[in-house]
Amino acid sequence: MNVRELLQSKKDSVVTIDVEDTIGAAAHKMSAHKIAALVVMKDDVPVRIISEKDIVRSLADDGPQAGRRVIATLPSAGLEGIAPEATLKQAMALMTYSRHRHLMVTEGSKLVGILSLGDIVKNLLSELELEKAVLQDIYMAAH
Repeated sequence: MNVRELLQSKKDSVVTIDVEDTIGAAAHKMSAHKIAALVVMKDDVPVRIISEKDIVRSLADDGPQAGRRVIATLPSAGLEGIAPEATLKQAMALMTYSRHRHLMVTEGSKLVGILSLGDIVKNLLSELELEKAVLQDIYMAAH
């Protein structure tokens, strides 16, 4: 399975936030949508991901006033993105290497989706369940 196929099975829309919004606004948006990361946009182009980890780090550094800090002022962790044609194995390797739990899925400068480690784990568990069911059917047919 590739990244595009997994995104099609998710059917969730990507929640974004503008680079000039505050960290507090990002936290509220994540809470409202029950998600752990947002794609940050500048002029309709994805520029980074802001995650719960970024918010916690900002709170640890700046205290309560961190919520008023503009997202653009956060240190950039690099643009972690992947193409829709990439395999899930490639996505897992990139997540492991970069130590990120979320990847933007982009085609050129166009945002296609967001992929989380949880999405990949859920998919792997589904594949294992299917494999288990097939093996049980084969065993039952043989006995």
